[in-house]
Amino acid sequence: MRKQNKKFWISYILFTIILCISLYKITTKQINYKLIEQQELDIRKLVSIVEVAPKEENTEIVNPPEPEEPTEDNNYVPNDYWDYINVPLISVDFNNLLAKNNDTVAWIQLNNTNINYPVVQTTDNDYYLHYAYDKTYNEAGWVFMDYRNNPNNFDQNTIIYGHGMNNNTMFGSLRYIVENWWYTNQENHTVKLSTPTENTLWQVFSIYTIPEESYYLQTKFNGDEQYMDFLNTLKSRSIYNFNAELNPQDKIITLSSCYNNELRVVLHAKLIKRETR
Repeated sequence: MRKQNKKFWISYILFTIILCISLYKITTKQINYKLIEQQELDIRKLVSIVEVAPKEENTEIVNPPEPEEPTEDNNYVPNDYWDYINVPLISVDFNNLLAKNNDTVAWIQLNNTNINYPVVQTTDNDYYLHYAYDKTYNEAGWVFMDYRNNPNNFDQNTIIYGHGMNNNTMFGSLRYIVENWWYTNQENHTVKLSTPTENTLWQVFSIYTIPEESYYLQTKFNGDEQYMDFLNTLKSRSIYNFNAELNPQDKIITLSSCYNNELRVVLHAKLIKRETR
């Protein structure tokens, strides 16, 4: 009888401990969500984001494809690039953002997602996995640029990360990109990025989910051939054909996040327009 009682109390204590730990984790997660959502609201009050029409004197159309030519039956072969370069840029006032966090390097915006955030960068890829924009500890982290990238002169592959939060903060809503309703809407096929020195526009060319790997996170390449192989591999992975042309002169941006416990969700886009500020 005593042995049964002892087993009961051991089981009861273990159950209570597990329950308390689970409740603590759930409570902590909800608190983190609330804190991040409040930071988002506070940041919106700090920043001014405006759409800007391109100005010929300081706007560069980047690495354009050959102009559209009529076919034998006098029909034009469409290239979506020429539509996307007419999309307005965004311009962000960074003064208040930099005063709040001097790690701020950009602002990113992606249509029909919740991605509309300042981007930070520090000396590693660990800090902003666990710290929010105000540099307080928070498991939601923040949206950040790979420490290897140069935010003032984009590399061949500029990478931006964010946690795939279940409440769709940070890069939680990046999961939308592999949904039919998102990728079949042409309005979603550009990424807007503003930095303190320029405003830029990027054309999406690949979206997919994939097990965790380091291949698509390369930032340096040994010549045009290796880089072109890299671009072709990324494009071939896409679950949707974005009708985009790629060549070794292109610079690309990569957005990466968790899709679930096993997969990453990834977006790649190439630079098509930039405007100095």
